[in-house]
Amino acid sequence: MLVLRTVMASRGSRTAVRIPGKSMEDDMGSIARVTTITARSEKSFEDAIEQGVARSNETLRNVTGAWVKEQKVEVAGGNIKNWMVTLEVTFVLDD
Repeated sequence: MLVLRTVMASRGSRTAVRIPGKSMEDDMGSIARVTTITARSEKSFEDAIEQGVARSNETLRNVTGAWVKEQKVEVAGGNIKNWMVTLEVTFVLDD
């Protein structure tokens, strides 16, 4: 599988990643894309992840997985107000 990675930055970029041991013909079987999203919850990291994956699945087709890249909290008055996650969401592109 050929993976196209989208890095969210001021200019954005794409990098094709070749899977070792696969021929060019094998790579043409399916193509996936990875996109970065952030999600926030007033409850927990787990809730933020669930909301992020659910929202991604509403917008993107063929979501196959997600990687939690970063976790942060917002604090006010010594208390956690929000739990935030940055997710790398993988989805397979339609043929």
